[in-house]
Amino acid sequence: MNMLKHCLFAMALACAVPAGGAEPGQSAPAFALEGPAGPVSLAAYPGKYIYLDFWASWCAPCKRSFPWMGELQKRYGEAGLQVVAVNVDATRADAERFLAQTPAAFVVAWDPTGSVAKQYKIKGMPSSVLIDPKGQVMHVHAGYNDSSARAIEQQIKLALKGER
Repeated sequence: MNMLKHCLFAMALACAVPAGGAEPGQSAPAFALEGPAGPVSLAAYPGKYIYLDFWASWCAPCKRSFPWMGELQKRYGEAGLQVVAVNVDATRADAERFLAQTPAAFVVAWDPTGSVAKQYKIKGMPSSVLIDPKGQVMHVHAGYNDSSARAIEQQIKLALKGER
């Protein structure tokens, strides 16, 4: 059943993508979602670089990315990075079970209808968007593995140094 949910979600995103979205150089679409610790929005982090990650409980690479994202937050939070992970599970209980097994050391938000994922043109899990302090999309990436993690972290380091 989880694979069926995954396929249906991917098809819904592919078919329901509005114009715009998250392209480097464009403004990041604004959103306001609820999270386990309260409201979550891009506007809540003025002056910060935001690593916006879209994830789901059924996504195996997402489970592997959570410790890495926690390390990003720990290493670069004081330098101006905020990790925000948006869950797209239709059922919050699925996401909560995932978080009980794989705790998040960063901000989490719920997007049960996938509306924010659609705004960002997300087509697979996990997908991430690096946003600069002015709200502009800097980098978009789909998937997660050790090689991509190193490349993304390099992008973040350069951005925080003002070299990107």
